[in-house]
Amino acid sequence: MHFDHAGIATEDARELATLYEDLFGLEAVHEEEFDGMRVVFLECGESYLELLEPLEDGTIARYLDANGAGIHHLALATDDIEGALERARKHDVTLIDEEPRPGAWGHEVAFLHPKDTGGILVEFVEH
Repeated sequence: MHFDHAGIATEDARELATLYEDLFGLEAVHEEEFDGMRVVFLECGESYLELLEPLEDGTIARYLDANGAGIHHLALATDDIEGALERARKHDVTLIDEEPRPGAWGHEVAFLHPKDTGGILVEFVEH
């Protein structure tokens, strides 16, 4: 596994992407509307910043209401998402997703509950 991206909840993904492009010299390499969100990926070395803007009520909208803008999750890339989920089960980590599901950019994803991962929402992403 390796670090893939940090998911950042924001009220305006395009505005934040422009700031990060100007401030950090990053490049927006992918944008889509997915699962009630606008998602913008900025390339940051060999990893990404994933900006998550709610377009309707849902997980990110509720996160913003409760916590405000900021880091929502950290994602680890794996070539074997089923194996990663099985390893998490063996360590008694609560799975939010028992099975992989479609994620942004056409990848398969699955989330682990933060109560068992040091308070961090962790996403497995299979490219």
